Amino acid sequence: MTKKKKIIVMSSLVFLLALTAVLNVLLAKNSAAAGEDAVATANYFAAYRSERTTTRSEELLQLDSIISLYDESSEEYAEAVDMKMDIVGAMEQELQLETMIKSLGFSDAVVSIGTESENVNVFINSGELDMDTALSIYDMLRNEAGIAAGNITIMPVYSEI
Repeated sequence: MTKKKKIIVMSSLVFLLALTAVLNVLLAKNSAAAGEDAVATANYFAAYRSERTTTRSEELLQLDSIISLYDESSEEYAEAVDMKMDIVGAMEQELQLETMIKSLGFSDAVVSIGTESENVNVFINSGELDMDTALSIYDMLRNEAGIAAGNITIMPVYSEI
């Protein structure tokens, strides 16, 4: 494959990744505008996990195609492998932290770790969030994952299961 074709393919993949992100944001805004009551009746946590899994699967497929396109010694190959490892690491850490938060007595929880930032968002299945609960979650995130205080957001979301 010529260098020009490789550049075209790489550019197309980057464009598709950007398009996927834009569509994801637009769909999220549309579903949020559909009504606040939807969160209380639908299982927010299952829907969030499903959307997160779909998005990550698409990202991993695109990275796999980039990895297969380039030689192991190329910069593009190394960058794609690094991005893939960051995503996989975030997925593992999210699962671990979700399990630990559930062990505090919550029926469900979702943790979202940014791969390009240090931010961590925690959504717990609770009607309200008191200071003791927030501190216990904060301490766990800080001690287990080494996350700085300013990068943690904890939000209660009540969802019927």
